[in-house]
Amino acid sequence: MGSFQSFEELECWKQARVLRNFVANEIISKLPVIEKFALASQIRRASRSVGNNIAEGFGRFHFQENIQFCRMARGSLNETLDHGIIAFDEKYISEELLNELRKIHDRTLLILNGYIKYLQTAKIQ
Repeated sequence: MGSFQSFEELECWKQARVLRNFVANEIISKLPVIEKFALASQIRRASRSVGNNIAEGFGRFHFQENIQFCRMARGSLNETLDHGIIAFDEKYISEELLNELRKIHDRTLLILNGYIKYLQTAKIQ
């Protein structure tokens, strides 16, 4: 994929890592024990899936497959935000924490969409 040697060099993966760490360190810790196997598990898996799919797509070495995995990452990104909204609605997290999650989500989405556009352009050339 271009001049990148590893998925770890991709800005979208780096930002997905920021999201994953934020969810793990700031949101999951606020959830009650009764949510350990429900909401906590779901938001943890969704946030991890963003970077996992970016990494897996990078390893495919075919533009179209990479794009498809990035689209799955985008779905997981939105799922993560939805779980955050649920946590807010159920009064597990503050509006401030939800807004911080939204900022990280929006930045990740912007970078990920840029990477998808790059891949689509590179595929044509």
